[in-house]
Amino acid sequence: MYSWFLALRIRKLQAFIFWAVSLSTSALWISAKGAKIITERTQLDVSLHTKAFQMTLSYADALDYLYSLINYEVRRPERYAPDVVSIERPRALLAALGNPQERYPCLHLTGTKGKGSVSAMCASVLSAAGLRVGLYSSPHLQDFRERIRVNDVLIAPELLASLVERVQPYVARLAGLTWFEVVTALAFMAFAEESVDVAVIEVGLGGRLDATNILRAPLTTTVTSLSYDHMHLLGNTLPEIAFEKAGIFKQGVPAISAPQPPEALAVLERVAAERGASLTVVGRDVPFEVGESDEFGQFFRLLEGELRGEYWTPLLGAHQALNGAVALATLDHVRKAGIPISEQALRVGLAQVNWAGRLEVVRRAPYLVLDAAHNAASAERLRDSLQHIFLSGAERRLILIFGAFTDKDVLGMFRALLPITDQLILMQPISPRAFSTDQLAELARQVGYAGTLYSCPAAREALERAEQLASPSDVICATGSLSVVGELRSVLGLAAGRAAYLDEQAVQVRQNRYL
Repeated sequence: MYSWFLALRIRKLQAFIFWAVSLSTSALWISAKGAKIITERTQLDVSLHTKAFQMTLSYADALDYLYSLINYEVRRPERYAPDVVSIERPRALLAALGNPQERYPCLHLTGTKGKGSVSAMCASVLSAAGLRVGLYSSPHLQDFRERIRVNDVLIAPELLASLVERVQPYVARLAGLTWFEVVTALAFMAFAEESVDVAVIEVGLGGRLDATNILRAPLTTTVTSLSYDHMHLLGNTLPEIAFEKAGIFKQGVPAISAPQPPEALAVLERVAAERGASLTVVGRDVPFEVGESDEFGQFFRLLEGELRGEYWTPLLGAHQALNGAVALATLDHVRKAGIPISEQALRVGLAQVNWAGRLEVVRRAPYLVLDAAHNAASAERLRDSLQHIFLSGAERRLILIFGAFTDKDVLGMFRALLPITDQLILMQPISPRAFSTDQLAELARQVGYAGTLYSCPAAREALERAEQLASPSDVICATGSLSVVGELRSVLGLAAGRAAYLDEQAVQVRQNRYL
């Protein structure tokens, strides 16, 4: 019997040898139990191995090409159905490319809230365990390359350009491929090119018909917290949304879920049973407890099982305790599959996770907090965290910078945030889908906001106005959209893909407890 770790090393050696002597390679498929290895012959196109120095496409040209494709992140489909959003297109594209996604094991994650944080946590722990780890996430905040990382390093511009050049002929032959479908293929190709040991793959939208769902047998499938978002595509009820998310469940593959509303959990349980997938529900099967928190991080505890004990993450808020528990429940199944993850790696990985834009403190006195909340449920969590961590027991005012897209529940977000807001600054993210500041002002008045309101469409203008209004004891919070966060991070000169807290001495002291 081979352990996962040994099997991965053998697979890499075999792949290298076969590539050196032939255009075909043996891709090793390893069962979820890590007990059996099935060798499957996969024909790899020679273009997959074209050397970077043969590249003629520049990085800027590669981005121009990608943005020329049909973009469902800007031009949304009116419904989420197979004739509009098709799994067959990315399946055909990846097959033409030799199915690079089958050259390494994957963790597959979806959800409405927290899937990015849980994905980043899992990748950080696997990296701390000494593995070479790919992370595919979306959308990006500042730099397209944030979407594709290996051991938390953004994909090199040269490699991305080379991959785009290789994929162009296939895209030209397959009609209707979308932006996200092509980018997903690029990520799978990049991870194969970089010889990752394991990849963490975050769903783009939904699950059932998402391009990432071409994965045949990931190590685990995880559903984070479900709530209302993208209802025009996924459905207007939680059971409908849960059905789309449960579409990533696979036959015999362990499934993990965050605590869910009963009507959503019932759907997850039904789909898991239909597919013979064991379902672990955090809070029910993996009891946890939210610990102490402050402006530097969040403690939490698992109360039972082999991983029971206290953990800490620099991601702020009680909801990150839940996300941490979901990540650990997922990684527990990964360990059982044979991937070696020590207790030290679990603690260090969670303590060093790098995930910008999620209750990210980027300045102090006054506090400047960036958060990517973009639906009502995430705005409620942001409100609770702001009150508990920053506004409790202090004479502090909240100055809110807010911008959002037209397909979002702005009224729900305003109902959560405006009652605690002293000054409201409205901005307009750079996107054709963004609300104008005038439209946002009207919505703010609809929910009864009677406070001071400023219209500052540009990110720099909004930030300057907030800083003029704030005293050293106040809190400035920017939220409503990932685009708002990304634009402000760029204005502030923050490095793409690196959370500001990683450079804070106070946070580093807490992290060092686990080194």
